[in-house]
Amino acid sequence: MAEKLTDQVVIVVGASSGIGRETAILFAREGARVVAAARREERLRGLQQELAAEGFAIEIAIADAAKVGDMERLVADTRAKFGEVDILVYNTGTNTKDRALTRLTPALWDMMISVNLNGAYYATQAVLPSMRARKSGHLIYVSSISGLMADVSGAAYQAAKRGVLGLAHAVRVEEKENGIRTCVVCPGLVDTEILENRPVKPAAETLAKALRPGDVAEAILLVAKLPARAVVPEMQLLPTYL
Repeated sequence: MAEKLTDQVVIVVGASSGIGRETAILFAREGARVVAAARREERLRGLQQELAAEGFAIEIAIADAAKVGDMERLVADTRAKFGEVDILVYNTGTNTKDRALTRLTPALWDMMISVNLNGAYYATQAVLPSMRARKSGHLIYVSSISGLMADVSGAAYQAAKRGVLGLAHAVRVEEKENGIRTCVVCPGLVDTEILENRPVKPAAETLAKALRPGDVAEAILLVAKLPARAVVPEMQLLPTYL
């Protein structure tokens, strides 16, 4: 039987759009105490108002995942307001049109690794001590199928997304005796704003077959509702045309 998420404290990092936004919505509708975090305050306030109209309250937090201080403050503020964090969903990610090695620069590389990988570690290290102390916690990371197989998404993106898989699996191995679970979700093509950062956006017929953000959010929710005795270390979620 699926676990109830009522009153569980959930932080969603990268909640202003796409998969993160849909994830925050689903958790709120399940009765969780959701803290939706991102850099874009206007987007977060719109999400908050949309859910309030449905009768669901969420908290929002303006935070940059690439800044360790922001992630530490996010976790500290959440614990002060709601108590211990039960679930962390790390969804923040970006790419660049200048992804080919002929155009990639050290500055672009650093930005890509900072947002896509370092942020995942910053959020993890901020929340782990309290989870470890109470012998409970679930960390869910959104990576990409690009983290598992070579494609044209670029060296920086692939390196970062593979790094997220390594981080997730290392945390699980080291912390499983402390009751901490991890899952890393690797979606295929999803129709989100990140596609605007492709050199050439996918054709309309391809996008029509792509996953929707809500598809990935549903998978995250499914994993989160598993009983504490069960764990899904890694999940691939692909459009059926692949």
